[in-house]
Amino acid sequence: MYKHFLITRFNLRKSDWVTNKNNVAVLTDDWHRNRFQLFNEFCVPSVASQTNTNFEWLVFFDSSTKDEFRAIIKVIEKQIPNLKPFFIDGMDAFLPAIKEYISNCETDYIITSRMDNDDCLSRNFIASVQQKFKNQDFMAVDFINGFTLQIHPKVRLGKKLHQYNPFLSLIERNDNPNTIWSIPHNHWKKETSILQIKDEYVWCSIIHQENKVNEFTGFGQVDLTTFLDNFQISEAQVSFVNTNLEVRSQWKLLSFSNYISSYWSFHFKNIKKALGFYK
Repeated sequence: MYKHFLITRFNLRKSDWVTNKNNVAVLTDDWHRNRFQLFNEFCVPSVASQTNTNFEWLVFFDSSTKDEFRAIIKVIEKQIPNLKPFFIDGMDAFLPAIKEYISNCETDYIITSRMDNDDCLSRNFIASVQQKFKNQDFMAVDFINGFTLQIHPKVRLGKKLHQYNPFLSLIERNDNPNTIWSIPHNHWKKETSILQIKDEYVWCSIIHQENKVNEFTGFGQVDLTTFLDNFQISEAQVSFVNTNLEVRSQWKLLSFSNYISSYWSFHFKNIKKALGFYK
């Protein structure tokens, strides 16, 4: 009936990506070591813990990836049998490589989901996406509510409202499929065939010292025990978060500000879309 692909890019070279938000060089050996640590502590365990394993995880690495880091990838492959690593020549080769691999699929429908290498998914993410499949010829699926966990400089956990986010999925007929990576995630605001889900919290963005642009925009009270039951992260990070998490009362003004800002942005985007600004 359908084949589901979870797709992640890792260290693909791109001409306009040379520093992070702190103006520190990326794609250095230190960057790779830190990024693989994040990958192993958040992304990998969350994918490995999926209740529904009927999917392939396609992860795209740069062909220049050193042997030191290829060895780490081989270890991860043994942990997750449905992981398929690709080594390609930079970001320009990313979408063509996705389409070339998927072209071998003979199912009537294709589902593609995107995930960044430093974020994590709830145990039910794949299951939740597949539950939205109704033989649609073309339908994007947008879980607009999730969580955000900041691990540096302070540890904070909050809810996050983000439509057209980096966890989008696309259901489409297998006829030269576009895939979810065909356009940047924020450009899906121009699409009319999009299903927005408000009552399922199936993703978590991780805010750390090396994010390219992201800042902590969380708000509200989140029960840590419930969160950790639904989101599998490394034991080291469970201990770190349990020990260092700031209670919301310590950042309640920021929480309120983020809440107002998030909902203002949400409604403003919806008004602009209704008025035809996104075309």
